[in-house]
Amino acid sequence: MKFTASITIMPLKALLDPQGKAVTSSMKNLGLPEIDNVRIGKHVTLELESGNRDEASKKVDEACKKLLANPIMEYYEFQLEEVK
Repeated sequence: MKFTASITIMPLKALLDPQGKAVTSSMKNLGLPEIDNVRIGKHVTLELESGNRDEASKKVDEACKKLLANPIMEYYEFQLEEVK
């Protein structure tokens, strides 16, 4: 079976996000003061072959833990869709 994973990686809420703070400040300068608390992260998509959804989920989780996300500074979540 072939799956597509959509992974969102964001900085931990307890950590400062300097890039997000800069964008938040810029929103006010652009006349958009109602936009606040911007957080900047990453979005990763990938495809994988796997025998079933559970196995695919474990593989994506492993990839996130070992390479895609830094667990000291970031958290991640993902969704799997079967490619038909």
